[in-house]
Amino acid sequence: MEFAIPDGLSYAESHEWIDRRDGVVRVGITDFAQDELGDIVFVELPAEGETLERDDAFGLVESIKAVSDVYAPISGTVVEVNEALRDRPELVNESPFDDGWLIELESSDEPDHLLDADEYAERI
Repeated sequence: MEFAIPDGLSYAESHEWIDRRDGVVRVGITDFAQDELGDIVFVELPAEGETLERDDAFGLVESIKAVSDVYAPISGTVVEVNEALRDRPELVNESPFDDGWLIELESSDEPDHLLDADEYAERI
């Protein structure tokens, strides 16, 4: 099966992606991860202002098959959560890189441990 793996993003081996934009880092789960989970029915996210350390579990994604932790690919402070997911968790399935993002972090962490699109594609 072919999965979307957009160039220009960075990827964690735990299947999260980050997109740096104007000092803020948007975080979500990959197309591969949402496909593995199946139909997502609930998303639990941290509170704005919460500080996360790299590799901390910061939320849960519950599907009809499983409940999975979501991990912070970098350290930072949560500045925004995707409130739309409270009422429409299926956005993670429908649009994992656009409408289905999870959180935004303020971070000065350098993501040099993360994979580019080609490296991530090789892992999955």
